Amino acid sequence: MQKNLLLAFKRIAFAEGCSYLLFGITMPLKYAYDIMEPNYYIGMTHGILFMLYVLFLVLVAIQYKWSLGKTFLFFIASLLPFGTFYSNTKL
Repeated sequence: MQKNLLLAFKRIAFAEGCSYLLFGITMPLKYAYDIMEPNYYIGMTHGILFMLYVLFLVLVAIQYKWSLGKTFLFFIASLLPFGTFYSNTKL
């Protein structure tokens, strides 16, 4: 069970990071070219993945008895571009 939880967290972290980086494509489409649709779908997907990331972060932190500091650093990583990719290498 523990390895499955950690693997799921890693996959969610990777997907969340990808969705975050896709904003780099969809935001110029939205504001420079008035193409709204891609940003809507990427935004919705990113929001769901971010909530899953935080949920699984809490579950993993409890399961592995992480310190509050380590958990906080993994949360901050979700707010930075490439942060979740880097945090994946630290698991």
